[in-house]
Amino acid sequence: MSADTLTLALSKGRIFDETLPLLRAAGIEVLEDPETSRKLILPTTRADVRVVLVRATDVPTYVEYGGADLGVCGKDTLLEHEAASGGPGHVGLYQPLDLGIARCRMSVAVREDFDYARAVRQGARLRVATKYVAVARDFFAGKGVHVDLIKLYGSMELAPLTGLADAIVDLVSTGNTLKANRLVEVERIMDISSRLVVRPVSLKLKRARLQPILDAFAQAVGQRNGG
Repeated sequence: MSADTLTLALSKGRIFDETLPLLRAAGIEVLEDPETSRKLILPTTRADVRVVLVRATDVPTYVEYGGADLGVCGKDTLLEHEAASGGPGHVGLYQPLDLGIARCRMSVAVREDFDYARAVRQGARLRVATKYVAVARDFFAGKGVHVDLIKLYGSMELAPLTGLADAIVDLVSTGNTLKANRLVEVERIMDISSRLVVRPVSLKLKRARLQPILDAFAQAVGQRNGG
C-alpha cells in the first residue's frame, strides 16, 4: 500500500451503498459502480483515495494488517473478529465511530412449530446453526442454556427446516425471509449497525489526510442524528 494513498475497505451491498453519502460529505465520490465493474479496487474523485472491495468478514483483517487504512463493517463482524483474535485487547483496530448504517438485529429463530421456551425451560440441549459462533456461545452461556453450535456460512434458514438444527442465530432486518420460510424470532440478542475502523499506524503516519475524512464522517452522522 502506497504511503501516499488512503485505502478504504468496503463490502458490496448495503454497507457500500450506505457509506456513499458519508464519503460525499468528505468530498469523495467513487467513480465506478461495484455491481457493474469487474474491478476490486475502485478509484475516487480524489487521486489519493481508493476503495477496495472485500468480503464483509475480511474488512477488519485488511485494516488490522495494513491492506487498508480504514474500513466499514458491522458490529457482528467485529465481535467475531475480536473473538478469533483472543479478545478486543488483542485486535489492532481503532473504532472511533458508530456510523449507524446498515442497521439490523441479531436474533434467535426457530420453526413455527418448535416450542423454544419449553425446550429452554426443561433444560434441553439445543442444536444451533450460525456463522456467529462467538456471539451465540456467549449469549447462550449467559442464559445457562446448553447448546451444540453448528457453523454455517449461508442459507441459515434451511437448518431448522431440514432438521439440522433446532434454532439459528442470524441477522434479521425486515423478518420477511424468516416468515417466508415459516420461522419465527424468539429472542433478540443485540442491535447491529456498522462501525468505522481505522488502522492505528495509518492514523499516526497519515493523520493530515485521514483526520479530515474521519471528521466529515462524524459530522455527517451527527447531522443525520439531529446533533
